[in-house]
Amino acid sequence: MSAQAEIGVIGGSGFYSFLDDVTEITVETPYGQPSDSLFLGEIGGRRVAFLPRHGRKHHLPPHRINYRANLWALRAAGVRQILAPCAVGGLRPEFGPGTLLVPDQLVDRTKSRPQTYYDGEPMTDGSQPNVIHVSFADPYCPDGRRASLAAARGRSWEPVDGGTLCVVEGPRFSTRAESQWHAAQGWSVVGMTGHPEAVLARELALCYSSLCLVTDLDAGAEAGEGVSHEEVLAFFGQNVGRLREVIFDAVTHLPEQRDCACPGALDGLDPGIELP
Repeated sequence: MSAQAEIGVIGGSGFYSFLDDVTEITVETPYGQPSDSLFLGEIGGRRVAFLPRHGRKHHLPPHRINYRANLWALRAAGVRQILAPCAVGGLRPEFGPGTLLVPDQLVDRTKSRPQTYYDGEPMTDGSQPNVIHVSFADPYCPDGRRASLAAARGRSWEPVDGGTLCVVEGPRFSTRAESQWHAAQGWSVVGMTGHPEAVLARELALCYSSLCLVTDLDAGAEAGEGVSHEEVLAFFGQNVGRLREVIFDAVTHLPEQRDCACPGALDGLDPGIELP
């Protein structure tokens, strides 16, 4: 098949492979190396590129992922729509392990991650972006959200339609006080990788939507000692097959023509650089 794709899937913890019959390609970017190669294949006649967010050996913690290179590489491979499954903790008792939540809002509580292409700093290829400001009021693509919800319901998984994903720096889990504060704000789930992925996708005029699988109740929403990394990976591993089926179906539900607002994210703005 051609080394191009139209849909990207960024897989998180426990999601080290996605497609079976793949072409592996390496993409160089002006922001350095992505987390791994892109793995290209087909689902229902749609060309898909899978990128393991943490690398295939899970060697990259959340705060060291090169998010800018990852999103740039996907766009360079032709991707225009992205599905991004991730493991999260529930901030409310009703969002316990096994809940699938498709968020419609995001709160950024990260601290040290480069989260824009448009900071006026020269790239490694010598080109220099302008300083511009994209709209981010609604961080997720409505078409991607609809496709994800329809796919989950088709698999007898009643997803939570909407909610706020709080993204923390990691790699540590929250204290009980932090977790209780997050819940008190009305936020739904907490994770470590949903930002700056979402805003970088918006800056590249890509469609981006997240599927959050709750693996545990966060520290402030449960009794006991709190969750461990091993427990998160174990639970995600037990459910990854089911989630994989949902994502496969979601790919086929995505519209072939993008009629949402995402492609126009840069309308009226001058990035100062040529996008791939």
